[in-house]
Amino acid sequence: MSPRALKTSYWIATGVFAVLLVMDGLGGVMQAEAGKEALAHLGYPLYLLTIMGVAKILAAVAILQTRFYTVKEWAFAGFVISCVGAFWSRAAVGDGIGLLIFPVVFLAIMAVPYFLWKQLPRT
Repeated sequence: MSPRALKTSYWIATGVFAVLLVMDGLGGVMQAEAGKEALAHLGYPLYLLTIMGVAKILAAVAILQTRFYTVKEWAFAGFVISCVGAFWSRAAVGDGIGLLIFPVVFLAIMAVPYFLWKQLPRT
């Protein structure tokens, strides 16, 4: 892949991922009913919805910025931790594959911009 194509692919994948993070984060901050139901089902307190919503919005900002390498790395790591926690929580309460697959899909979506970013020359 040419450097230009790599950079273009990275920014498209990163933009899509950041939009997904912001949308999910806004749902948490705005206390979407689906989020409330999921947290209640999993046995978590409802204030976690706001905390995770703000964290996802901040992660989107961190992933889009180009100056602070470590901050971006930790934003990706935080998302992985969130997805693993979601998968484990769903599995612990006995949810079926239909609900277990979502965190795995989101991890796969996140992997695309992450691995493209790692291939970019570091400046």
